[in-house]
Order: sequence, then C-alpha cells, then structure tokens
Amino acid sequence: MGQQRSMGMAKVSSWRELDDAITAVDRRHGSGQAHSTLVFRGLARSDYSHVSGLARLKGDFAALEPHLIRNFRKYAHRQTPGSTVWDWLALGQHHGLPTRLLDWTFSPLVALHFATASWPKDDAVLLAVDCAGAHRLLPERLRAVLDREGALLFTTEMLAEEAGSLARFDTLSDEPFLTFFEPPSLDERVVNQSSVLSAISCPRFQVEQWLAGHERLWWAWTIPSTVKAEIRERLDQANVTERVLLPGLDGLAAWLRRYYTPGLAGSDEDGGASMSGMEADRQREGRMGG
Repeated sequence: MGQQRSMGMAKVSSWRELDDAITAVDRRHGSGQAHSTLVFRGLARSDYSHVSGLARLKGDFAALEPHLIRNFRKYAHRQTPGSTVWDWLALGQHHGLPTRLLDWTFSPLVALHFATASWPKDDAVLLAVDCAGAHRLLPERLRAVLDREGALLFTTEMLAEEAGSLARFDTLSDEPFLTFFEPPSLDERVVNQSSVLSAISCPRFQVEQWLAGHERLWWAWTIPSTVKAEIRERLDQANVTERVLLPGLDGLAAWLRRYYTPGLAGSDEDGGASMSGMEADRQREGRMGG
C-alpha cells in the first residue's frame, strides 16, 4: 500500500487503497473472532475532533451532566426507551442531547458516508478502534459481565448490572476507561447504521486523550478531498446514502439536496446529514450521526 503510519494517521490516495488498508487491519486484529472487532467513526473535516457533545458546552460541563439527563427524562416521558440510565443516554444522544457518548458504527461504509456527505473541499478522516482490545482494559467487574455473556459489546442492561448510574460507572476504576455498547433499536436509523455508542468513565476525559494513550488499538486514515469525491461516488453506487441510513422524509430530502447540488456533496454550508434530530448543527460540524 505504500502507507506510513504517523501518529496513528495514514493518508490514502484512492478508494482501493483505503479498502485494502481496512481489510489488512481487520485480518491482523480479528484472529480468533467470528466477526470484526473494529468500530468506525467518520469525520467530514480532518480538523474536527473526537470530543463529546457534553464537552462542547464548555465551562464546567461535567457538572451539567446530571441536570441534562434528569430534565431530559422528565420532559421526554412520552418516549420511554428502557429502564436503565444507558437507555436514556442513548435516546438523548439520538436526539441531539449533549452527552458524554460518541457515535460509532460496525460498518466502515456507514462511517465513510458521514465522512463524505458534506464539506467536499476539505479532507476527511476515518477512524477505527479495536473495541475488543479496549474491553480487555476494562475494570474486572465489567470484563466479567462480557466474559459471562461471551459478548463483544455491552447491551444497556449488561452495563447497568455493574453501573446502574453514571456515578457508579465513574468509580469502577481510578483510571479513565472506554467502553462500547449497542443502543436499543430506537428506530430504523439505529438499525440501518449498525450503530454503536462509546462511553468514557470520566466526563472530563475525552476519547482523544484515551486514543493518545493507546495507539496500538486504533487506526485512522486521512481522505484527501479528491479521494473523498471518488469514495462518495462509490458509496452512492452502492446505495449507501441518506435514503437508506436516514429512513423517512428527512433522509429523502437530504439525499435529494445533495444529489441535485453541483459538486461533490452539496455546499460547504449545508451538506450531508446525521441520525441526530439536531440536523443543522451536526451538518455544520460534519460529525457522524448517533
């Protein structure tokens, strides 16, 4: 492939090179597993960061977390996703509530959609994390739950067994840890996007900081704008579009807007889409939906 990994980042020059790179990582780190252990995240601009929506509030954002969750549960009583705090966090993240969670997917194609559906003149980024490797670093009590179930990821119920509250979750280890769980199937968007959510055990500690301390567990590829156009064309040919990933009229409108806008993927001011209810904000920020 002719790539050199520098600080975890490699630049690709074509769709084929990126596809080969992802396959190579999967083969090296998927031994003994029936399915891939990688989860993916796409950023439409290479200068964007893997910072939670909660942290983007600035100030003493960690202190705001319990208030956000309490009031979200109070006013969203008509939609009850499940009994655990993790169900409510997933529902809030899905609708744009600032949380400590980040959005991921099992599908590199889904992640590439969100990386290429907007900001056509900017380089994009595809990030992959070995969630099995991350889970080997979990506190013993959480690892025991996964081992007992023979599972790669947590469900909301499994997480709640040892962490029925965020306060309990944060005290399971003195060192911040990263875990991945599958959200409940809130709607077709969650299902079609093969959605995964990550949670870190300290709201002030960001995934970027975790990545910096665990370079052997992640890979990232910079996608130049010229390659972005090629990948976007391939995804459209494969029907990896807003119509499929965002079922409903919002997704249809987003797909038509992008399809009929001159250029790669719509204008830099209004391109792409996300599975969040906060469409405009997420579009401007070029982040994956969740």
